[in-house]
Amino acid sequence: MSKNTCVIYAPVDTLSGYGSRARDTVKSIIQLKKDEWDIKIIPCAWGNTPTGFIEENPEWKFLEPHFITGQLTSQPDIFIWITIPSEFQKVGKYNIGITAGLETNIVPGDWVEGCNRMDLVLVSSEHSKKAFLDSKYQKMNEQTKQVEGIVELKTPMEVIFEGMDLDIYKHLDKPNKEIGALNTIPEDFCYLFVGHWLQGDLGEDRKNVGLLIKAFFETFKNKKNKPALVLKTSIIGPSYMDRDEVLKRIHQIRNTVNSKDLPNVYLLHGEFTDAEMNEIYNHPKVKAMVSLTKGEGFGRPLLEFTQSKKPILTTNWSGHLDFLNTGFTTLVPGTLTNVHPSAANQWLMKEAQWFSPDTGRVGHYLKDMFENYKDYVDGGKRQAYHSKQNFSFEKMTEKMDEYLKRIPEFPKQVQLKLPQLKKIELPKLNKV
Repeated sequence: MSKNTCVIYAPVDTLSGYGSRARDTVKSIIQLKKDEWDIKIIPCAWGNTPTGFIEENPEWKFLEPHFITGQLTSQPDIFIWITIPSEFQKVGKYNIGITAGLETNIVPGDWVEGCNRMDLVLVSSEHSKKAFLDSKYQKMNEQTKQVEGIVELKTPMEVIFEGMDLDIYKHLDKPNKEIGALNTIPEDFCYLFVGHWLQGDLGEDRKNVGLLIKAFFETFKNKKNKPALVLKTSIIGPSYMDRDEVLKRIHQIRNTVNSKDLPNVYLLHGEFTDAEMNEIYNHPKVKAMVSLTKGEGFGRPLLEFTQSKKPILTTNWSGHLDFLNTGFTTLVPGTLTNVHPSAANQWLMKEAQWFSPDTGRVGHYLKDMFENYKDYVDGGKRQAYHSKQNFSFEKMTEKMDEYLKRIPEFPKQVQLKLPQLKKIELPKLNKV
């Protein structure tokens, strides 16, 4: 009997967070269905992020035999999209859309319409699911300008978290101190931030990198003992121009602080393997992860950092609250505010809202964690255990298996076996 055909459209070869999500999802599907499905992958781009991940990471080359290019010659049984929902289309007999959603409290109307073209949609967090459910729009007839109906989510939507690889992300008793040159800096206490520095004025970019730097300078200026802030960040990718632009932005923020006695900020720029990132997380000078993010569809680096057993300081809203236990993590309060015009784009609508942390509390927690670090250590250890038990790649695959079992059976082509017919001897006829 022939196998079901499954085609997956995903940015599996990109150096991006979505690329990581796509690779793990495809790996999970292959593990579950390799004996039942004929699985093909159409690699796609992800914004301006560079490609070539698989060439640099040979352990992922098992995906390459599944790659196809060009037009499909027949309709697949299952088609899976791992991209933004506005691109979702009905291609297969059964169609699944997988997305992290958006970091805001609502999503655009064409994202909702895209989801409604699917048979099932999987999102990364309860936050993302709520944003889709809360997004309702009037559909207008462009000619008559009359309301034709309401655009709202109708397709079944479920949550599947982004499980971490526990063979890579784990506590190391003896990490490689040379990774990232962290051993050369004088400070013994470093806060670590990981994430892209995206568009937006100071305090308005999604990851809130600018506000984090500003708050760090203001909190520890003129102090005798100071920690350091290590930024593993970039704007687009690992180029010299990108690095220089990041350094320029840090310098501009530094000049807004009324003091010459400021703590040090260090930049880690360039691409690191997953194993190297785990070494950085476990480095003895890295004491905690900090993120003032305005919103996360999931927050993958925060989850992966938990396995270092170190404290985390972040904001009290959006996708990362699915896995960060409020009793084990330090969460900064704040309020929802509209997306600033400097950060808005075709997807981040200015009428949408995301999180603005209380800057006074940010300074308080940064200072208290530095001065009373031992009070936060136990929470980091408890969070590590909680994450390991509930948010591994294996647990994610179990959840994926549950959802894939909803796919209906498709008619299969069968080979007909006709009965053998006996040869019939016809009588000989005489010519008249």
